[in-house]
Amino acid sequence: MSKPLLPKNQQKNLALERINSLFQQAQEIALKNQSLANRYVILARKIAMKVKVTIPVHLRRRFCKHCYTYLTPGVKARVRTRQGKVIISCLECKKFMRIPIK
Repeated sequence: MSKPLLPKNQQKNLALERINSLFQQAQEIALKNQSLANRYVILARKIAMKVKVTIPVHLRRRFCKHCYTYLTPGVKARVRTRQGKVIISCLECKKFMRIPIK
């Protein structure tokens, strides 16, 4: 097994930069080409798993945890508030996520 080219902290920083850029590109293209936006989400997840870094919370809430679809409110997702929770429903797989409001 060969030695990694970069130290672990630099690998994680580079991975987070790439994840952020992939989500930014997914946001820009989501209305034009949804399948490409979904592909960007899958690539970002693969990078995070490879380097063992967690995707930031504000980005984690932009895709469905079940089918990995990039969620755009009103197009691919329904966002509601109910009983102290934000409920994000995916319109592709009909699953939902509940996020408590502090």
